[in-house]
Amino acid sequence: MRILITGGSGFIGSHLSQRLLNEGHDVLVVDNFYTSSRENISHLLNNSKFEIIRHDVTTPIDLEVDAIYHLACPASPIHYQRFPVQTIKTSILGSLNMLELANRLQIPILLSSTSEVYGDPNISPQVEEYWGNVNPIGIRACYDEGKRAAETLFFDFHRQYGVNIKVARIFNTYGPNMSPHDGRVVSNFIMQALRSEDITIYGDGAQTRSFCYIDDLIDGLIKLMESPDSVHGPINLGNPTERTVMNLAEMVINKTKSKSKIIFHELPQDDPKQRKPDISKARDFLNWEPKIDIDQGLDSTIKYFKTKV
Repeated sequence: MRILITGGSGFIGSHLSQRLLNEGHDVLVVDNFYTSSRENISHLLNNSKFEIIRHDVTTPIDLEVDAIYHLACPASPIHYQRFPVQTIKTSILGSLNMLELANRLQIPILLSSTSEVYGDPNISPQVEEYWGNVNPIGIRACYDEGKRAAETLFFDFHRQYGVNIKVARIFNTYGPNMSPHDGRVVSNFIMQALRSEDITIYGDGAQTRSFCYIDDLIDGLIKLMESPDSVHGPINLGNPTERTVMNLAEMVINKTKSKSKIIFHELPQDDPKQRKPDISKARDFLNWEPKIDIDQGLDSTIKYFKTKV
């Protein structure tokens, strides 16, 4: 197959590109390189089955492909809060343009949605039927509400035009190719520890996250794309093992043998206090669940970040 990946040079997209090439597909990446890195896909450029186009998905593009993974959108709070209007335009206009392409070609399209559609949840674990607790005018809304609107577009295109959609709600994911400067908790802690800087925790550290290693997530995305046409989602993809941010910081310090001290800052506005996916649907419909534990995943991630210090 000839497969289009929007945002294909980003953290998740670069791993997906490599996996699909390994499986024998032709891969076409469309990316504007706003938050992604050419370095992530530089080793693929000599592959005859790999092609890249510099393009912003907020502008329509006409291509001939067999399937679309729509990943394009800033996902780091640092990036999307710097340019919130561009972020929500990417979620809405980018999704609209890709859906219209999928409708014209009559091909499947997968949306990388996010656990942020649940906002600061009132229930745990989060199930797909939960409508969320999102501040529509807060500093995170450009991303949270942008993804919620993207999901709306996907399901409306399915209902009105019969487009074969797949919607994945991705929980915290980590691994090699993460940006050292994206402000996410795993990359922040590892880079601070490797530099022997203070490790910064926002809030008291009791807030929880569920960390899924990138290889497991890629397995889930491909299983969802290859699932029967009747499976549309949304489907949670994440690790159901919940741990505190403080526990993660302590693990990183131990693994890096760092002399870093932990310091605390005020919790940012609307930062979710709990993340724990219910992955029953992923198990039932995709026969998927994470296999790589946090110890193994952190070792690989730390090894990668040591090359970035």
